[in-house]
Amino acid sequence: MLAAASPSDFQLFRHRPFVFFWCGRIFTSLTNNMLAVAVGWQMYDLTHRAMDLGLVGLVQFAPVPVLTLLVGYVADRYDRRIIVTACLTLQAIIIGVLIAGTYYHWIDRDLILLCSFFIGTAKAFQMPTTQALAPLIVPGDVLPRALALSSSGTQSAIIIGPAFGGFLYAFGANTVYALCGALTLVAATCFLAVRIDHQAPPREPVTLTTVFAGLHFIWHRKAVLGAISLDLFAVLLGGATALLPIYARDILMAGPVGLGLLRSAPAVGALVTSIWLARNPIQRKVGKVMFAAVATYGLATLVFAFSKLLLLSLLALIVSGAADMISVVIRQSLVQLDTPNEMRGRVSAVNAIFIGASNQLGEFESGTTAAWWGAVASVAVGGIGTLIVAATWMKHFPELVRRERLRQDAAI
Repeated sequence: MLAAASPSDFQLFRHRPFVFFWCGRIFTSLTNNMLAVAVGWQMYDLTHRAMDLGLVGLVQFAPVPVLTLLVGYVADRYDRRIIVTACLTLQAIIIGVLIAGTYYHWIDRDLILLCSFFIGTAKAFQMPTTQALAPLIVPGDVLPRALALSSSGTQSAIIIGPAFGGFLYAFGANTVYALCGALTLVAATCFLAVRIDHQAPPREPVTLTTVFAGLHFIWHRKAVLGAISLDLFAVLLGGATALLPIYARDILMAGPVGLGLLRSAPAVGALVTSIWLARNPIQRKVGKVMFAAVATYGLATLVFAFSKLLLLSLLALIVSGAADMISVVIRQSLVQLDTPNEMRGRVSAVNAIFIGASNQLGEFESGTTAAWWGAVASVAVGGIGTLIVAATWMKHFPELVRRERLRQDAAI
């Protein structure tokens, strides 16, 4: 199923555009995860309400479905590096507002939600544009390895970011916010430094046909539709990230440092897996491997739901992170390789709706169900739901189950 890396493979770390892209993603991921810890803990300190933790995710997702189709058109017609740089600069400004609000003691629930909304607006442009930028940096035959290697960097940041953010929060929220603002500007500089030999296609007039082309493309490529929608429903139901402050504070009695460890744990499994995948890309039976990974993610979520021990909870999250990384690399590679470059911005934009829904709406779903049933029941129902989704998608997307290789034109 797996093949070892060949000495003749493209030397990614000797390719300067990839190095800048890789560093930019690391600093962006580091910032996002430190910021999530600080915002989550500050919100829970202010309100002590699970629903408010879910609302943070909801307001971050709210701009995505409204802007995404326009975002895809922009990403396909303008310099993707400039778009990402502008989005990161906007996020740095928003973090500055959080710093001012905290320093002058007028931070409250509404300000946090407002800042989260504008961060979500910036990410609505940033995320799909970053995805569409990656295939322009490396050749298509090494894109799965590049995505895995890029993921290993971001997962390292996910490990360090929450733990470091939880540690720094002991010195005050502004300590975390200040570092996040600085790192966001560094990330913007990295993306601006990426150089690619690519000319954007002629700018077509904005019409319903051009704007909705991404949706049309995905709808008629069932393997792409199945892969993207699988992420939406599996992670939407199975995610427990928004409830980690409750687990850390009220169930595991682990405090802010424990919250940082819990947020980092999935990334530990994802990091190890991504490093392995970078050297051993999945070559055969990619569909079956992907569905097995999603099922494993659901089972690990169930274990975490009922755990009362910090060590067992960390282990369950590590396994869930490893399984999710396998699924992510397969899905992203499949979508990018099945999509022509002139469509990647719009397809990535639609993909961003699904990713955003699975993450931010997943946080709202977790917060809402936790408010109804309690945190443990909420996470348990989500784990069961993920297993049901995996079985349902295997039935309705048989071509995805039978998918043998990532590249359709690869020899069988």
